[in-house]
Amino acid sequence: MAWVLLIVAGVLEVAWSIGMKFTDGFTRLWPSVLTGLGIVGSMVLLAQAAKTLPIGTAYGVWVGIGAAGTAVVGMLVLNEPVTAARIFFVCLLLVAVVGLKATSGH
Repeated sequence: MAWVLLIVAGVLEVAWSIGMKFTDGFTRLWPSVLTGLGIVGSMVLLAQAAKTLPIGTAYGVWVGIGAAGTAVVGMLVLNEPVTAARIFFVCLLLVAVVGLKATSGH
């Protein structure tokens, strides 16, 4: 169950990271509220997952999902540059996340 919580926490991290783009420096009410809820939800789920998973693994996977997911959404939805180098490094992040999962002992 901890892994499911961690994955959902990572997806929420992607959501709030992308959400910050729409807050206009936290001056727009509803995008700011939704982004804030995403931050809180992501942190709460990360904390729950870290009760049973090693913190280094949990945090590393959370950050990896967030960074890779945000980069991919940025490229697909926000018209950020799509280059071979960016795709390569996103793949490296995903390899690292899988590696942390595989070596966590859980």
